[in-house]
Amino acid sequence: MDNAGYTTLSRQSGLLAEMQAVANNIANLSTTGFRKEGVIFAEHVAALDGDEPSLSMAHASARIVDLQQGPLTKTGGSFDFAIEGDGFFLIETPEGNQLTRAGSFTPSAEGELVTPDGHRLLDAGAAPVFVPPGAGAVALAADGTLSADGAPVAQIGLFVPADPNGLRHRGGTRFDVEAGVEPLEGAVILQGYVENSNVNPVKEIARMIEVQRAYELGQTFLDREDERIRGVISALSR
Repeated sequence: MDNAGYTTLSRQSGLLAEMQAVANNIANLSTTGFRKEGVIFAEHVAALDGDEPSLSMAHASARIVDLQQGPLTKTGGSFDFAIEGDGFFLIETPEGNQLTRAGSFTPSAEGELVTPDGHRLLDAGAAPVFVPPGAGAVALAADGTLSADGAPVAQIGLFVPADPNGLRHRGGTRFDVEAGVEPLEGAVILQGYVENSNVNPVKEIARMIEVQRAYELGQTFLDREDERIRGVISALSR
């Protein structure tokens, strides 16, 4: 295969990765707290022998997360929390503490607030948030102070990654924080609301059509290159 074929194949590989990201975004249109993802394209330029021009290859193996806030929906639930502005909730998982924007929690049998997957919500000191079983009115102040029957029981903390570029999506709505986290001051938490996915369906579908067309053009070029090479080989073998 000549250089044009290799260049096109690298482009096709990147377009496939972007199509997978777009499809995942569309599949999570209704996922609470989901953050849209995109693909980062990098160019690798290699020198060729002699006086041949350099060869440019596209590479798209890294994904970028769009942290723009999604729309908020009022639920009225006592344990539905939404972050207004920056920041993440900190939750405890078997893989270590992780960040999330999905703020729909429920009290466990022991009174600890957990995600739908059973991961415990952590407070400002990275300890589990506990609500006394049988508590009546549960209220959350904008600064994260959680009260039960008028008495403060926990301070829900909001955090940001210590390294802004170190946020790694680990499936669903959770993110790894290998470089650690830092507390976020002055953030606002709303009770009775959840944050929806920040995916714009119209933009994602339009992007899916663009990627599909670009991929089809690349495939057409590869098919024609294959026919050309076969024709040359056939002519030389006569």
